[in-house]
Amino acid sequence: MTSTLTVTLRRRLDRQRVQDAAFRGTTRLFALGVLVLMGGVVAALAAGAIPAFAKFGWSFLTSDAWNPVTEKFGALPAIYGTLVTSFIAMLIGIPLALGIAVFLTELCPLPLRRPIGTLIELLAAVPSIIYGIWGLFVLAPVLQNTVQPFLVDTLGEVPMIGALFAGPPLGLGILTAGLILGVMVLPFIAAVMRDVFSTVPPMLRESAYGVGATTAEVMRHIVLPYTRVGVIGGIMLGLGRALGETMAVTFVIGNAHRIKASLLAPGTTISATLANEFTEAVGDLYTSSLFALGFILFVITFIVLAAAKLMLLRLERRAAK
Repeated sequence: MTSTLTVTLRRRLDRQRVQDAAFRGTTRLFALGVLVLMGGVVAALAAGAIPAFAKFGWSFLTSDAWNPVTEKFGALPAIYGTLVTSFIAMLIGIPLALGIAVFLTELCPLPLRRPIGTLIELLAAVPSIIYGIWGLFVLAPVLQNTVQPFLVDTLGEVPMIGALFAGPPLGLGILTAGLILGVMVLPFIAAVMRDVFSTVPPMLRESAYGVGATTAEVMRHIVLPYTRVGVIGGIMLGLGRALGETMAVTFVIGNAHRIKASLLAPGTTISATLANEFTEAVGDLYTSSLFALGFILFVITFIVLAAAKLMLLRLERRAAK
C-alpha cells in the first residue's frame, strides 16, 4: 500500500515538473517573440531609412527643407512639432490628471466616485479621429475667435515670451494640437494615478490624518512618495501616447513643414507627416525619408522610456537608502 502511494506521488510530481517546464518554455517563447517582433520592426525601419541617411547624413536631422519636387528632405520641423506638442500635452494633462486622481481618491463622495471614474475612462475609449473632428470643427474656431486673439493682445506684447504668441490667430497650429493631445492623454494618466493612489494602505492615511495632517500634506508626504513609481509610469504612458498620436494631430496642426517660434503658427509632427504623405510618396528617396522619420520617432520614444526607467531606478535606490 505504501509503495503504491509512493509511486502515485512520484508520478504526480513528475507530471507537475513536465507541466512547469512546458509553462516556463511557453512563456519564454512569448517573451522572445515580443523581442523578435520589435527587432523586426526596427530592422525594417532602419533598412528603409538607409538611402535617406546615406544621401543627407546628419543634415537630415538638422535641415528644415521638405520639398518632394527637388528631393530635399529634412526632419527638423517634424521633430520640433512632435516634441513641442507633446510638451504642451504633458503641461496640460499632468496637473489635471493629478487633480482628478486626488479628488476621486480623497475628496469625492462615495456615490460619485464610480460614475466620475467611469466617465474619465470613457474618454480613453473615444477614437482619435473623433478628437480630431471635434478639434477641427469645435475647438479650433473657439480658439481662433476668443482664446488666441486674447493671447496675442496680452502675452504677445510681453518681452521674452511674446514671440510664442505672435502672429495671426488661425485656430489651427501647434497650440491647438497640444491642447487636443492634452485632452487625449488625460484619461490614461488620471486612471493610472487613481489606481495607484488606491493601493496606499488605509493605515498610512489614517495615521497621517490622526496627527493633524491636511489632505494636501497627506498627498505630498504619504501618498505621492508611496506611489511615485506608478505615477511616473502613468505619465510615461501618456507621453508615449502623445508622441505617437496621428489622426487627431493631423486634423488640427496645419501640416506645414516649417519651424516658427509662435505656438499659434501651423506645424507638423512625425506621425502627421507619415499619415499625410506615405500614400503619395513617389520615388525611392521620398519613401526612404518617410521611413527615416518613422525610425527617428522610434528612437525618440525609446529614449524617453529609457530615461523614465533610469529615473525610476534612481528613485528606488534613493528610497532604499
